[in-house]
Amino acid sequence: MQLEERIWFWGLMVIPLIVLIFLLLQWWKHRMQRKFASKPLLKRLSPNTSIFKSILKVVVLSLAFACLVIALVNPKVGTKLETVKREGVDIVFAIDVSKSMLAEDIAPNRLEKSKQLVTQIINNLASDRVGIIAYAGKAFPQLPITTDYGSAKMFLQSMNTDMLSSQGTAIHEAIELAKDYYDDDQDTNRVLIIISDGEDHGELATEVAREAYEEGIRIFTIGVGDVKGGPIPEKRNGIIVNYKKDRQGETVITRLDENTLKSIAQEAHGSYINGRNTTEVVEHIRDILDKMDKTEFEAKQFADFESQFQWFLGAALFFLMIDVLLLERRTSWLKRLNLFNENAT
Repeated sequence: MQLEERIWFWGLMVIPLIVLIFLLLQWWKHRMQRKFASKPLLKRLSPNTSIFKSILKVVVLSLAFACLVIALVNPKVGTKLETVKREGVDIVFAIDVSKSMLAEDIAPNRLEKSKQLVTQIINNLASDRVGIIAYAGKAFPQLPITTDYGSAKMFLQSMNTDMLSSQGTAIHEAIELAKDYYDDDQDTNRVLIIISDGEDHGELATEVAREAYEEGIRIFTIGVGDVKGGPIPEKRNGIIVNYKKDRQGETVITRLDENTLKSIAQEAHGSYINGRNTTEVVEHIRDILDKMDKTEFEAKQFADFESQFQWFLGAALFFLMIDVLLLERRTSWLKRLNLFNENAT
């Protein structure tokens, strides 16, 4: 499904405005009536007045506006799947979501900076396939290899430091998991991009990186953070209330370990990139991918998207017609229902 003109969603703000005007009119009407006559007298003068009908008319009018807004947005639905031939590289992003990625030694913090970097890299891809892995003390598959960049960015934005309970930075587990991401039936160029501060990895990461290269995977590492380091904030409702401390009560300082990330990339015939400058990172990755041989593969996508606005426009006209025909006074069937206890004396 596609939404062609999303800006029209702001039109839904008319609905709470309608409700507010209705409530103000009811308050003003009630106030004026009380000045004119007592409640029993008003019931005798206008016995068929219905609060329910007034509320129903507002609901119907709101539904009409909602349908009209959706019609203006013009939702489109794909009617068939089409197989398209593409050429590209298979790229897996392994993103560190350990608590140390909350450090704010790079704005806004290491994890948000990582998301920005991956988003910009994806925005500059053409027909390459992408996958996403989250890792801390363990590695977790976030998104399998796909050509759907919209889904990739959606899954990317949902990543946070609470998604994995086990803490640490098990880069070796992320590399091991990445090996299963690539399609062995297709001889594509395979790239693994690790975004991390490089802390708490252990020596195993370089050994696994060497094994990955032997299986045809080139690893590039992007370091986020500062070598001088910074504390790990603990927040409540977005406000820093404390900083993480060790067992001795000292504030923990987490530092970017560039040497580790460089050695991992070197073992897999890749390169290390400092992630501070987003433009430089994107250009570096783009140059690397441009020099790689592109492999042809098939991808399925929806084709022949058809507009569906007419259904919502018809519904809007239908509700408007009901609103016009709907009278505010009570009818015989409504009297029998006695909604809101309107017949009480």
